[in-house]
Amino acid sequence: MNSLGTHLLLELKKCRKNILGDLNFVETALLDAAVEAKATIVEYKFHEFNPFGISGMVIIAESHLSIHTWPEYDYAAVDIFTCGNLIKPQEAAEFLIKRFKSLEPQIMEIKRGLISIYDEELPHKVLCEEKFVAR
Repeated sequence: MNSLGTHLLLELKKCRKNILGDLNFVETALLDAAVEAKATIVEYKFHEFNPFGISGMVIIAESHLSIHTWPEYDYAAVDIFTCGNLIKPQEAAEFLIKRFKSLEPQIMEIKRGLISIYDEELPHKVLCEEKFVAR
């Protein structure tokens, strides 16, 4: 069955506390992961919480990467959602596992947009010149 996208859920356990609480490190890691996967970065935003923890999102033309860190638990939750088959989400995942030095990483893969009526591979963007008309 073909899908519109791949969603990787990363459980990054036993990471180093000091890097999980470093806003510049976390931001750079996610942006570098997007580049590593050959994604097209559109926009990004990160926020540092008081007393600790960071949340961030990198919007890519192919979907997004997001992160939430809990330095007090040596843990980060990462989502990598990509549409189509032009980029490599697994490469971004492996890059982040190494960058955050996770000693107990887990990757779960979910296929999104399973559309069973199509036999062939689904493009992530419609390739036509027709314009949608609001009704």
